Parts: sequence; structure tokens; C-alpha cells
Amino acid sequence: MVEITQAKLSVNVNKIATIRNARGGNNPNVLQVALDCERFGAQGITVHPRPDERHIRYSDVIELAQHVTTEFNIEGYPSEDFLQLIETVKPHQVTLVPDPPDAITSNAGWDTITHQEYLTQIIARIKKTGARVSIFLNPNPELIPSAKATGTDRIELYTEAYATQFHQNPEQALQPYINTAQAAVNMGLGVNAGHDLDLHNLNYMAKNLPGLLEVSIGHALVCDALYLGLQNTIQMYLRALNTQNTP
Repeated sequence: MVEITQAKLSVNVNKIATIRNARGGNNPNVLQVALDCERFGAQGITVHPRPDERHIRYSDVIELAQHVTTEFNIEGYPSEDFLQLIETVKPHQVTLVPDPPDAITSNAGWDTITHQEYLTQIIARIKKTGARVSIFLNPNPELIPSAKATGTDRIELYTEAYATQFHQNPEQALQPYINTAQAAVNMGLGVNAGHDLDLHNLNYMAKNLPGLLEVSIGHALVCDALYLGLQNTIQMYLRALNTQNTP
């Protein structure tokens, strides 16, 4: 077992905005939920605004930036509108994802070999705001040298494949992620993770993934909160990230 410190929990509030937008108005209040997540122990708030604003709106991002006191992480495809938003808001972290505008959710990481030059230019622009940069990445250690060359600070491992395969063979499901994370650590990059992580698969990954600093979780956490309550759910996810205990 790899000895690592406890990773931080960043709660993605996109799903809260989806529920709000279904009826119009401001119920649930995205800002209030984000502040409650912080109050209940979350160490960060994540949003992923999309061009059609079907969940988080650009106005939400601006409002959240004025009130979030933990780490504010903005994910998205680096369109000109997105980059201008980053330059206005100046979040703590920007996570770059290669989503096309019509994507329902993130479904692949960057090919940092093919897009190294493009990402290098984008990251240099973002870093002028003072933000840390993370690149959404598939579990492939061969991508790490080109990721490092872009100037990124961290990678965020796209964990859908791990979550899908976890119940069949946890060790086998995690091994490509271990290999990639170790390669990142060896090159001085931080490691984040996100997508389909939940209370079943999170603790095993947290205990065994080298260099894990942060996880971003939204959909599963909000679904759990419907049954368990938001405060209790956040505490359960924090316990799952505690590598000294298994929930």
C-alpha cells in the first residue's frame, strides 16, 4: 500500500444548478449550497460552465468567486469566452478538459502529445491570472512527459474506467492510474482525480494512488445527499478519503 496524505474533497455543484434550472427561479440556491458544502467540511468548490449554460451559468461563476473561501476550481474547454471568464474571476485552479460544446459530461482526457503546443499557449495565458492549472488526462503514463512540457501544475486523472471496472477487479482497475500517477509524481506534477468516484470506490483509490492531492465529485455526492443529507454525505466522503480508515 502506498503511503500518502489525505486528499482534499472539492464538491462539484453543477448538479445543483441543473435542478435549479429545471424549474427556473433560484431553488435550490447554488451559492447557498456551495457555502453549506464548505461549512460541512468540503475543502473546495468545483464548477464546469458550458457554452449553453445548461447548468452552471457564467453569472454563477462570478457570484461564487466572490464568496467561496476554500479552493475555487473552474473546469472547462479553453474557448475564448472561458478564458475571458478565468481572467475576470481569477480562481485558485483551472482544470482544462477537451470537451466539445455539446458533450453531456466529460468523456475523455487530452492527447497532450498532439495538443502540446496548443496547451502550452493556453496554460501560459491562464497562469498570468495566478491560477494553478490542471490537465484532464486519461490513465496513460506515456502522456506525462508532454503534459509536463505544457507547463501545467497538475493532471486530473479521468476515473470513469476505474469506476466501471472497480467491482470486477479493483487492483486491475486501478493499476493504469497508479502507473500514470507515479510517472506524474516522478516528473514533479500534482495528481487530482475525478469522474464517477463514489462511496464504493473512493477509499480504495485514495489508499493506493501515489501523490493524490484532490478529488472533484459532484453527481454521486448529490445523489447520495438525496438519501443521506448533504452534511452527512460530505462527512462520509471525507472519511472515504482518509487513508487511515475504511468507511
